[in-house]
Amino acid sequence: MVVEYAVPVLHSSLSFAAVAGLLTLVPGLDTALVLRAAVSRGRRHAFASAIGIGCGTLVWGVAAAAGVSVLLTASALAYTVLKTVGAIYLVWMGITMMRDGLRRPVANPEAAVDDSPQSVFGAWARGLGTNLLNPKVGVFYAAMLPQFLPDGVPHLLMGSVLAVVHNMEGMVWFTVIISVAGAAKIWLNRPSVRRVMDSVTGAVLLGFGLRLASSHR
Repeated sequence: MVVEYAVPVLHSSLSFAAVAGLLTLVPGLDTALVLRAAVSRGRRHAFASAIGIGCGTLVWGVAAAAGVSVLLTASALAYTVLKTVGAIYLVWMGITMMRDGLRRPVANPEAAVDDSPQSVFGAWARGLGTNLLNPKVGVFYAAMLPQFLPDGVPHLLMGSVLAVVHNMEGMVWFTVIISVAGAAKIWLNRPSVRRVMDSVTGAVLLGFGLRLASSHR
């Protein structure tokens, strides 16, 4: 029985990995958040943000496999509520980062980094919240997963496996981004560069929030 389903499961996983991998490489909100954390806060905060994003992706994937996120495509009200909350959250984060970017830079950037557990947890929570409050992630999984669920395999289990595959690809990509940022740390830690990064990332978040608010399914 296990051998019988091994081939279709492997084929579905590889096919989904190819599609999800291409989407992962497309620069977007998640990439901007992790890069900003790597430049402004350091590796711990960057990885915390990446793990938070991954947790949100995993929740959406499992929810889609269980059929929960289908509500987003079936219920206009559910989609609109989540979209509105997500848009407000992104706009607020964007304005906050742009405001920080306009502030006077600190003399010693390293001294300003808060590496406490609470601060690292906050970075994780921002990554999680940004992902969970984006209904388009749920719609993506609701639309994509059914195409990669082989017959005879429990949908919840297979959907969860595919979500984990997507997470692994995302973490590899984020690790590359964080490593590159770390290699250029001396240049990136310049106050002027950090201000630009905060301003640019804030503008990206603000743009995503406004686009989400005006988007349709």
